[in-house]
Amino acid sequence: MYIGEVAKRAGVSARAVRHYEQAGLVTSTRAGNGYRVYPDGAVTRVANIAHLVSVGLTLADVREFLPCLDGDVAAAPPDPEKLALARTRLATLNDRIAAQIEVRDRLAAALDRTEAGETPRTP
Repeated sequence: MYIGEVAKRAGVSARAVRHYEQAGLVTSTRAGNGYRVYPDGAVTRVANIAHLVSVGLTLADVREFLPCLDGDVAAAPPDPEKLALARTRLATLNDRIAAQIEVRDRLAAALDRTEAGETPRTP
């Protein structure tokens, strides 16, 4: 099937399918007209990749799930190694959020001081 059909059935854009293919997570062949042709199982694989990305994993993280991308990833019993990977990703996201909150709070405080007529502080 062509990329548009895979994308539509998996609920993603054709651009996402190309991105997943570029990352080595999906494969295709070329038809005589140069169009990408995907195997029937590509829809499940692409939907699973999109699911894992939507919950916060990176494509590098998703690569760790390659052996199970052709099944029902969301309903599969959790693998302790994969859960550890997800916990690591969650910790990274929490660290990034904390850093962004700190920056936001510094900016808000600087704006409050400026609006109150205080002289800006330099670090």
